[in-house]
Amino acid sequence: MSIQAVLADALAKRATFFEQAAHNNTDCYRVFHGTVEGENGLNIDRYGDAWLIQTFHQTLSAQQLEDISSLLTAHADYHIVYNDRSGSHSRVVNHPENEAQDYAQSTQVIQENGILFTSKLRHEGQDPLLFLDMRIGREYVRNNSQGKTVLNLFSYTCGIGIAAAMGGARRVMNVDFSSFALAAGQTNAELNNVTDVCEFVQSDAFPALRQLAGLPIGGRRNQKLPKYPKLRATQFDLVFLDPPRFAKSAFGIVDLVNDYQGLFKPAVLATKVGGTLVCCNNVAKVDRQAWYDSLVRCVEKQGRKVIYNQWLDCYEDFPSFDDNHPLKIVALTIN
Repeated sequence: MSIQAVLADALAKRATFFEQAAHNNTDCYRVFHGTVEGENGLNIDRYGDAWLIQTFHQTLSAQQLEDISSLLTAHADYHIVYNDRSGSHSRVVNHPENEAQDYAQSTQVIQENGILFTSKLRHEGQDPLLFLDMRIGREYVRNNSQGKTVLNLFSYTCGIGIAAAMGGARRVMNVDFSSFALAAGQTNAELNNVTDVCEFVQSDAFPALRQLAGLPIGGRRNQKLPKYPKLRATQFDLVFLDPPRFAKSAFGIVDLVNDYQGLFKPAVLATKVGGTLVCCNNVAKVDRQAWYDSLVRCVEKQGRKVIYNQWLDCYEDFPSFDDNHPLKIVALTIN
């Protein structure tokens, strides 16, 4: 099938979803999920009044881009932004024929379930400041934060933290290493008038989390430890743990395939008795059940127990093969 044909099919399948999104004051979602819907490496999202087309394997030809654009604008006449990310490290490569530069680099405001978020479709980072497949996580946190303290680790632009604040949390601590991401998070807090309950801690996650858990700070062998913010040991009612697949720092290695426990153990210790720890793993090859079993074992090694779990599955705008989405999210209530 042609790109036009598979895109038309995807739009038709989402008709009810689009109506529900409008009813819920949501104007950001996935329109075409190429890996599953017939064009591997091509994703198309709506971000407010823009269609964002992204390629990760192969650059679109001028004709392909024109065909896709005509179908999208027939559906709704929004700005067209094409980010070609088929090069190394998924960096955006802007070709003259693909330019929508002024709009793409301008700051926009989008909304999800009535919560406002800042968005920029091209910037010094790689992504448009809000991960759309995490909508189910933001909804869960918003619905389960009333009167609670919330720790948002690897917070990026603080979408989870803003959702918690909008859900009535009395304290939200957002932790991320990127000053750029946290600045966007502060803007999000301002947009929703929740700056009074949100904290923004620029820190490597390892020292921040280990201090909160009451554990000593360590580092990788022969690595000099850089400065980091000092935090007091604190337990939270709700902890949200969404690390990247792999990252290195002087303090440790984030590795979701081989060592999720390196972050998960201190996250358990930073969770109050009877509190909830929401864990995320976005690596497709990690088996859902095996990963869950490893989490339960780690909790039990700390002398605690998982008394309830709830899996949070991505919405239908992110279809998956056999309902086995690469992004796995489970909320664990821990005694």
